[in-house]
Amino acid sequence: MKKIIEKAAVLIEALPYIQSFKNKIVVIKYGGSVMVNNDLAESVLRDVVFMAAVGMKPILVHGGGSRISDKMKEVGKTPQFEDGLRVTDEETMQIVKGVLLEVNKEIVKIIESFGGVGEPLLEIIETQKQYLYKENKTSGKKERLDIGYVGDIVDIVNEKIFNKLAKGVIPVVPPVGIGSDRHDYNVNADLAASAIAGAVKAEKLVFISDVPGILVNPQDESSLMATLSEDEVENLVEKKVISGGMLPKIKAGICALDGGVHKTHIIDGRLMHSLLLEIFTDKGVGTQIIKEKE
Repeated sequence: MKKIIEKAAVLIEALPYIQSFKNKIVVIKYGGSVMVNNDLAESVLRDVVFMAAVGMKPILVHGGGSRISDKMKEVGKTPQFEDGLRVTDEETMQIVKGVLLEVNKEIVKIIESFGGVGEPLLEIIETQKQYLYKENKTSGKKERLDIGYVGDIVDIVNEKIFNKLAKGVIPVVPPVGIGSDRHDYNVNADLAASAIAGAVKAEKLVFISDVPGILVNPQDESSLMATLSEDEVENLVEKKVISGGMLPKIKAGICALDGGVHKTHIIDGRLMHSLLLEIFTDKGVGTQIIKEKE
């Protein structure tokens, strides 16, 4: 009986959040090591289906994890990166798109196995070709570096997203952009999620990561910061408390806040049901970033 009562208490705690977030859009960036662990992957996607079942409107944006590099190696190509961006020639672009569409179908299938309605959503990310500008070590001058079919996001076709959401569908979006030349472009998944969240004025943007959130001391999980303002985050970046792989998510999260998103969350996908725990409980389990503290 005690366990049954405890379950009821959990539901009661969740009730005001369920009521508050009904019909609100939440964009979830899903990727990293979580995607290669079946139990964790199913935990995240079950949470997404739960959110839709209680009246929220989740949008899932996914990457390809390590599968893109693995596929390149299979065909004898060596993955190359410049400033964290994958150098993407024509053949690589075809591999990227192929892997992402394969992952997309798998995600939709799992969502449907849990009773949700998921559908792929393509050609909503409009891009232009991205170049890098790097200093020539000999001349000291900036030179333009062509890294292939890598795209800068210029617009999001949000009508397609709203149409899916109105039908009760969970849109599943791969980070493939389309250029004015109608060619496919490789897009950073974190930035894609941020741009989509801003375009639909989402209530929340959630990054599912491989760390508990933002830690003041990376070696001490008890130093987790539950809530940070945009100014506080930028201060931590300047002090190099936030660095490395967390920086792209921070940049994307702040861009989303500037675009009108209410909150950005960074949570640990290695914790079962971390998505529900962050959104539907009083304490949460990750870090939420807000524009400014009251």
